[in-house]
Amino acid sequence: MNKKREIRMVLKSKPVIEGDGVHLNRVFGFSEVPNFDPFLLLDDFRSDNPEHCRKGFPCHPHRGIETITYVLKGDVEHGDSMGNKGIISSGDVQWMTAGSGIIHQEMPKGDPEGSMHGFQLWTNLPASQKMMGPRYRGITASQIPEVVMDSGVRIKIIAGTVGDTIGPVRDIVINPEYFDCTVPEGVEYVHATKPGYTAFIYVIDGKGVVNDTEVGNQTSILFDTGDEFAIKATGEHVRFLLLTGEPLNEPIAWRGPIVMNTQAELETAFREYQAGKFVKHRQSKIS
Repeated sequence: MNKKREIRMVLKSKPVIEGDGVHLNRVFGFSEVPNFDPFLLLDDFRSDNPEHCRKGFPCHPHRGIETITYVLKGDVEHGDSMGNKGIISSGDVQWMTAGSGIIHQEMPKGDPEGSMHGFQLWTNLPASQKMMGPRYRGITASQIPEVVMDSGVRIKIIAGTVGDTIGPVRDIVINPEYFDCTVPEGVEYVHATKPGYTAFIYVIDGKGVVNDTEVGNQTSILFDTGDEFAIKATGEHVRFLLLTGEPLNEPIAWRGPIVMNTQAELETAFREYQAGKFVKHRQSKIS
């Protein structure tokens, strides 16, 4: 008999200001380490006020992590010190592996009305691959498959597998699932999980119930260990991001945009950044 995952933690996102004055809501971050291992941070930057994101995130370094940007509405221009550049548009995903070091910028532009809706997730890299060569994976909305179940549940698959359908992001160390799920009113969606994997959801629209706990927009549920969890829509629908991944169970040394395993590695990274020796590899082009 499958063991249902109990709720380990319920979080409501909190407003913060990052970058050059960008207003966003932080779902979890440094203060929740290591509960979400291998996930480090999730930011919700949905806003209809263009002043909330206009100044963006000018050039800054990353090392030791991967950043995953999922845009629901609007455009995000990005570029780096090596000349790579592009635009992430509505429905697109950019999976960036910072690895040994990258210096880049992200400038949200929004849509014609000034709305900018999306999310950025940070995932950790194991010690053995923190210094791997950087790379981008650019996935357009048309490349993200959507599965519609007999129950009416719709799942956009960024990474992972539903039935015979596989998401476009593969060969990631933590073996993640990243789904955008919509469950219609009165329907319960049960998701089987791999033993020992971290699993959480983040509700982005509608209302639902998880193990007798009501959830709504900007609510995150971190699950305890077990084989499966369930969420039932109690409004017209409930829409949520679903993430699972294999924990690294390694020490974390984290300062700003750099996440390593020891304080000495952190000090080296910032010293190299100041000395102009931060970038170790020429990162692969955006695909």
